Amino acid sequence: MKNSRRKFILHSSAAFAGATLLPLEILAMRKGRVSANDKIHVGVIGCKGMGWSNLQQHLKIPQIECIALADVDQSVLDERAAQVETLQDKRPQLFKDYRKMLELKELDYVIIATPDHWHCLQFCDALSAGKHVYQEKPIANSIEECNVMLRAAKRYGKMVQIGQWQRSGSHYEQAIKYLHSGKLGNVRLVKVWAYQGWMKPVPVVPDGKAPEGVDYDMWLGPAPKRAFNQNRFHFNFRWFWDYAGGLMTDWGVHEIDIALYAMGATAPKSVMASGGRLAYPDDASETPDTLQTVFEYENFNMLWEHATGIDLGNYGKTEGIAFIGNNGTLVVNRQGWEVTPETESKDGIRMYKIEDLPDQNRPGQANYVYDHAVNFVEAMRKNDASILKCGIETGAIAAINAHMGNVAFKTGRKVYWDAANGNFKNDEEANRLIKAKYQNGWKLPEV
Repeated sequence: MKNSRRKFILHSSAAFAGATLLPLEILAMRKGRVSANDKIHVGVIGCKGMGWSNLQQHLKIPQIECIALADVDQSVLDERAAQVETLQDKRPQLFKDYRKMLELKELDYVIIATPDHWHCLQFCDALSAGKHVYQEKPIANSIEECNVMLRAAKRYGKMVQIGQWQRSGSHYEQAIKYLHSGKLGNVRLVKVWAYQGWMKPVPVVPDGKAPEGVDYDMWLGPAPKRAFNQNRFHFNFRWFWDYAGGLMTDWGVHEIDIALYAMGATAPKSVMASGGRLAYPDDASETPDTLQTVFEYENFNMLWEHATGIDLGNYGKTEGIAFIGNNGTLVVNRQGWEVTPETESKDGIRMYKIEDLPDQNRPGQANYVYDHAVNFVEAMRKNDASILKCGIETGAIAAINAHMGNVAFKTGRKVYWDAANGNFKNDEEANRLIKAKYQNGWKLPEV
């Protein structure tokens, strides 16, 4: 077991091995298989990081054709347009304003992968324009926006898949099936964590001028007006409250989703959190680099924790979910799952309470991001939301719970959730933190 854990840590960067094919390989998969009439047309809003990663997986599906890209950064648009043309032999249309892209009648669906503070607006605009949506996680940057998006999905009736692709992992299903067998006995504690050794300090840099070709006002959108700073732009926006919720929402939604799904829970009774910028106290980030959050549910507690700059998390794994029962502990992560039994003494002999199941590895060539895309396309073709692996309700549960963790951290005290009313009990400060704060003339969508 120790060898396998060490191997996991050393090779954790290969977690997405096989997730990206070379351009010629993708082209070969697509060539000559689908008539023009059977094409499904996709556009991408936010093309730099996960937007591009997702699009590559979607383009492996022969029916999918990318006809449009939208991004506020012209250099990103130019780069991705050339890459898309290489993958499919056809150049997409380019837009600096996503709203213009949504006017394309031939556009069937969009991938939204912008910073979190833009998700709700773009999601609602896409649905109202009659498009299906593949929405990157977390679904929104506030609890209020999550609720608006739930109402929008219900109103417009389009297919919505959230990019919590662990739901498409067959080994997660296997682990949950084992959990539901009851062999672990009473599960009273679930641990979920993300230790991110690759994350180094974000150096403090002065404000400056936005890069040539960037519509910075559009990038800010509903976020507070402020001077451009490179630290708050591509990728690192995650560590600033104006745009995102740090690792609690960025990684937390993945792991919390699996934990709550397995345990049949949706909302906690209470949440408390402690942490801060303890690894890199002088860097430019705002969100905590070290955090422990305790969620109290009906019959169990869940402990979320994250840490930057170190990899040795619980059970020697950088990320995962542990279900701790009276008879043993099941640990599952992106590499596989395992069960470590408790022991008991019988007639003076130490014995396992249940079978020891080390290293139940995921299928070697599995690509769950691709599987997640295939599932979404199937749901669109059949117009059947029931087959979606991660619909809007699932995404909202994970995001709302993660945001509760951040609310508890910001208030510095235990907060109590009123599930019936959808707010915190007798806590004005916590309830203010539920709200979205739109600025610069942008308004929260009314649904």
